[in-house]
Amino acid sequence: MSFRRSVLFLCHSEGALATEESGGWGLHLFPLLTIHGLTSTIPIMKALNSIPKLVVFPPSAEVDRQGHLIIGGCDTVDLARRYGTPLYVFDEAALRQNCQEFKAEFSRRYPDSQVIYASKAFLNRALARLLKEEGLGLDVVSGGELSIAVSILFPPSRVYFHGNNKTRDELELALDWHIGRIVVDNFHELGLLNELAGKHSIKQDILFRVTPGVDAHTHQHTTTGILDSKFGFPVSTGQAEEAIRRALAAPNLNPAGLHFHLGSPIHETGVYEMGIEAVFKFAAAVKKKLGWEPHEFSAGGGFAVQYTLDKPAPSTGDYAEAICRRLADMTGTLGLKPPRLVVEPGRSIVARAGIALYTVGAVKDIPGVRRYVCVDGGMGDNIRPALYGARYEALMASKALAMETDTVTIAGKYCESGDILVRDTPLAMAEAGDILAIPVSGAYCIPMSSNYNSIPRPAIVFVKDGKARVVRRRETYDDLLRLDNGKA
Repeated sequence: MSFRRSVLFLCHSEGALATEESGGWGLHLFPLLTIHGLTSTIPIMKALNSIPKLVVFPPSAEVDRQGHLIIGGCDTVDLARRYGTPLYVFDEAALRQNCQEFKAEFSRRYPDSQVIYASKAFLNRALARLLKEEGLGLDVVSGGELSIAVSILFPPSRVYFHGNNKTRDELELALDWHIGRIVVDNFHELGLLNELAGKHSIKQDILFRVTPGVDAHTHQHTTTGILDSKFGFPVSTGQAEEAIRRALAAPNLNPAGLHFHLGSPIHETGVYEMGIEAVFKFAAAVKKKLGWEPHEFSAGGGFAVQYTLDKPAPSTGDYAEAICRRLADMTGTLGLKPPRLVVEPGRSIVARAGIALYTVGAVKDIPGVRRYVCVDGGMGDNIRPALYGARYEALMASKALAMETDTVTIAGKYCESGDILVRDTPLAMAEAGDILAIPVSGAYCIPMSSNYNSIPRPAIVFVKDGKARVVRRRETYDDLLRLDNGKA
């Protein structure tokens, strides 16, 4: 992604702004204002050229006359005051736009395709209803995620159940609800599911999760397509073929297709092409030996998003082009029937649609070493930086137009030295009470949150057309004590 150059000159007396964009000069009139007593005035602008960091915020992001960050028509400073911080804010229009983009990009290249949202990225009932309305399916990995789907009457035929160690109770729940697919991960599950499906008088449709031995070049904790993985049946060892053989002989299972998930986030579209080639060469060999071929194929998810200005990600269309083209090429070359294609985006639906808001507290200077800006959240609501070394941008939501003159490290309030949200990032001068925004916080932060240090988890609001609604209230101290049966 490229940015146009924008050189700013303030004409204080005339209230004008001269810009150089793509080599041409123009003079634009803007109202002027003073922010926090600064001696110079600065222009009000809502363009990405003036605040490059807005490119990683939801598309609705802009800045108002007060220098406040606006998301979905709502003033984020006002949201922080009304609902408290930490606060997670989702742009509902962005969520819907991302759903529609995935459906459009894949279906126009491969008409027989289905988009299944990977719930582990973030799920609650409000989001499940939105996904239901947008026609997506759900990829669930636990009885809890499945129960959320059940609670809003999500169409069971569009639910796929993943996981490497599904319990008997979870499988019973899935069978009771007649979900569309169970993605079988290992031999233990294969036998257990056949037994339980028989008790329910069901012939359950299944996919086999296979590991094709493809390295997605992601963090070691999120690489799942290699041989040494807790997930799936390896192709190279013969176990994937044996799983298909056993399932074909199982009276209560219907082998429908193959699934892989290579890792996350994957920045190289070629990784999917390599995985498809390996899996369909395997499928062609299985057809010759067992007379079975997949009627459905899931390429999993793992689609990357842009977290920082220096690391853009491929577009949805880029991923769709690589996957659909390679799938068509391989099935045509190998004489296989084109299967139904399933993709499972999670992060790429919700990440950029969500931001986290924090209130600045202490600012700690260590001369010649570092300036720490401490906020009222941290690893309890976003453990990704500590767990994966994840990187983010940060913007002062309460003075988004101020010059970013400081280089700071944004620290959380938890009792761990590793509780750092962003290291060595440019930021406007921070003072206690300022509101800080961290973008691209919609994926994995909330579902991986905890009550470490007995701190309540944050509230979540959806914003749209200038209105906000709470979709999860903030936890209270009473909530923390509610399940505690110890005597006082």
